[in-house]
Amino acid sequence: MNKNKNEKAPARSTRRVSRFAFFLSVLIVVLMRSIRTFAAESGGHAFEDTLADILTWVVLIVAPIVLIGLFLILHILPEKVAERRRHPQLAAIKTLCLLSLFFGGLLWPLAWLWAFTRPVMYKMAYGTDVAEPEEGSEPQEPERKVA
Repeated sequence: MNKNKNEKAPARSTRRVSRFAFFLSVLIVVLMRSIRTFAAESGGHAFEDTLADILTWVVLIVAPIVLIGLFLILHILPEKVAERRRHPQLAAIKTLCLLSLFFGGLLWPLAWLWAFTRPVMYKMAYGTDVAEPEEGSEPQEPERKVA
């Protein structure tokens, strides 16, 4: 059952990306068509002015949003790798990724390396080098015997 979920996930994301690319290309074509029509009606220099206005808005608004999003996604990658590999020190890697956001990405290479390595003495101490899945999120109370 897990294989079916994993096989469908890339198809969904690929479909989502292709849909986004299609709508973006349609938007660009419509925008360029309207700019050319406007330029043809009002002389030759209006095209350059309109194109410069559009590029200004893209650089001032769209580019920072995209760059911030990529920065956040990049800093989450070590955490996702550690989850997928069932790293025994996942909580510490998550904390390091969060701290890396506040320190401008200086700690990110350490989190990346830590996510791909295993603790040296962990297997000797606990008998395994992967984290065991937790039974429940809440601690269970011990059963009391009635006397």
